[in-house]
Amino acid sequence: MLKRAFVAPDPGLLRLRGATRAVLGIGLAVTVCALTGHSLVAAITGGLAALLALFTVTDATVRGLLTTTALLPAVGFPVLAVAAVLHDHPLGRDAAFVAVVGAGVYARRWGPRGHALGVFAFMTFFATQFLHTVPAQLPELYTAVTLALLAAATVRFAVWCYELRLPPVAVPALLGARGLARTTTRQAIQATAGSAFALLIGQLLSEQRWYWAVGATWWIFVNTTSRGETLVRGFRRALGTVLGIALGLVVVIPLHGALAPTVALVAVSVFAIFYTAAVSYTWMMLAVTLMAGLLYGLLGVLDPALLALRLAETGVGALGAALAVLIVLPVTTHATTDAWIQRALRCVHRCTAEAAARLAGSPTADPAPHVADLAPLLSRVRLSLAPLVHPLSPLRARKERARQVLALLDDCAREVRGLASIAADPEASHDARLTAACQRVEAAVEALTAPRSTPRPAAAAVAVPQPSAAEPALVHLHGLERALAELSAPLDGSPRSPLVDA
Repeated sequence: MLKRAFVAPDPGLLRLRGATRAVLGIGLAVTVCALTGHSLVAAITGGLAALLALFTVTDATVRGLLTTTALLPAVGFPVLAVAAVLHDHPLGRDAAFVAVVGAGVYARRWGPRGHALGVFAFMTFFATQFLHTVPAQLPELYTAVTLALLAAATVRFAVWCYELRLPPVAVPALLGARGLARTTTRQAIQATAGSAFALLIGQLLSEQRWYWAVGATWWIFVNTTSRGETLVRGFRRALGTVLGIALGLVVVIPLHGALAPTVALVAVSVFAIFYTAAVSYTWMMLAVTLMAGLLYGLLGVLDPALLALRLAETGVGALGAALAVLIVLPVTTHATTDAWIQRALRCVHRCTAEAAARLAGSPTADPAPHVADLAPLLSRVRLSLAPLVHPLSPLRARKERARQVLALLDDCAREVRGLASIAADPEASHDARLTAACQRVEAAVEALTAPRSTPRPAAAAVAVPQPSAAEPALVHLHGLERALAELSAPLDGSPRSPLVDA
């Protein structure tokens, strides 16, 4: 797990650059708040706003990133005001918090921008509970958040905007549906129910720190679409929290809130949050837990009992999320996984067809956009299959089949990328055998994506001469054919044992 988090491939050093830029942006935001005379509470609020602006704003273009960043105060300031006004009115505060949870999850149907605005709204309400914000503090907090967002935006868009040199990020659209069949609608209801449970039980544990339970429920729902994904994420959050608390007992408590070492460790924690987020939710949560402990140390309230309470509240939040996804309008792992696999396979076919047309001389054919679309689709497949390939999964046969699916889809992606690179060569010549091979790929994809209610046609065994190394396009196409043919076994399996049925 440690190797996966810190030795995982980092193409273009994007994770390293993003984590380093986050430390600079958040550091500048906190420094500006401090130099302009803001209190420690306001500086922490500004630092959190900067962190969220750099972490959650993930639009596909630089213009989109700028627009979403500019919109953050539009949702954050009203929520901050409501939370502060309701600070001394528990019933109204609780109802408003649960409503913000539901609205924040529901907003994900509008893509990355809706997701970022929903997270910012939730975390603004959460921060007011963390810092015990009252209405008299609002003017100072508004200016601190504004300065922090400006500082973070300056670092991201003026000082180090490496996104300008990158192709637009391909973000797969959410699976379409209407009403309660729509995943975001179901998740909004689930998150609302789970948060309400976490809030009630969390308040029984602590009248002061109950919001930790709600926060745990909220973050477990982020970037998940099925109950299997949510349960795995809940386990990883709990594990990361345990590890973070253990590290806090050894490292944070002995500091007694000393400013210089605490600030240094907060910077390390911020770097770890951004660097590990894409590859290990457990390690990201360790860093988040460590940072929270450091901030409590700065506020002078940290002790072992507080860390133990955080662990208990996290367990309550994880339980709330688990009960919600199991009982309230569950979204099955099977339905989600099957849909993402089919989308990935159709994307493979589009890549192949465009590459073949390009090799045939079509001036408008271009496989590159479809190749770019394939990577995030495969990421979604990996996320949806995470419950099956998890080390603690007891379903050994299905775990092996899930691993086969992932390996074969990776083979498909590799062959498609190779084919697209050859098609980009203006001197590549057309071979009549390419057409026949592409037709076989199309037939294989149609067979694999046929509705489950009807028998799938068996992949036809076609005898074709093996291409030589001097025919690279055919080599990639035949490799793609083999991978697609081998996919039918793990995808179908026994009629009584589908790949996933959870």
